[in-house]
Amino acid sequence: MRKTILISSAAALLVVGGTAIAASGGGKGMMRADTNNDNQITRAEMAAAVEKRWEKMDVNKDGQLSKADREARRAQRFAEMDTNGDGGVSQAEMDAHHAKRKAARFARADADGNGTLSQDEMQNMRGKHGDKHHAKRGKGKRMMMHRGTNGDKVMSKAEFQAAATARFDKMDSNSDGIVTAEERKAAREAPRGERRGERNKRGG
Repeated sequence: MRKTILISSAAALLVVGGTAIAASGGGKGMMRADTNNDNQITRAEMAAAVEKRWEKMDVNKDGQLSKADREARRAQRFAEMDTNGDGGVSQAEMDAHHAKRKAARFARADADGNGTLSQDEMQNMRGKHGDKHHAKRGKGKRMMMHRGTNGDKVMSKAEFQAAATARFDKMDSNSDGIVTAEERKAAREAPRGERRGERNKRGG
């Protein structure tokens, strides 16, 4: 049971707020860990991305994730949008914020930095964007992060890293230390098969 909670917590923490693993790679969701844009994730890339994500989420630098960190992150996101500091977000500020995010997404997808997207770059961007939509289907699991992995509503760095590693290992079906596009696809499709199996059992 504890292993299941750890994996669910990792998924929740790595996708919460749509920001996912914060790294310098392109794409969305888990694929932000893909720093060399080869459409696969190594264990080293995953570990580096998890470390960066932790540093971003542990706002007060106390070595754990708690309600205080979540509230601080919300305040930071609001402040980023409220560019004139008047305590409110106007339509113009919101539009500017979204435009900035779109520009950043384009820049990440433009792997060769020539200002245009090739067919391969477009395909990679769409594929990685699809991973984000898959992550959103697990929205209900995000509540796990508010419980912590031991029921104390706080998650330590060790728990965070262990949960992320467990999620990586679950996706790495051949245990070669690399999560490929095929393995990500299999992981996306697995829940569908599980749901169909449950419906068939109920029907039987």
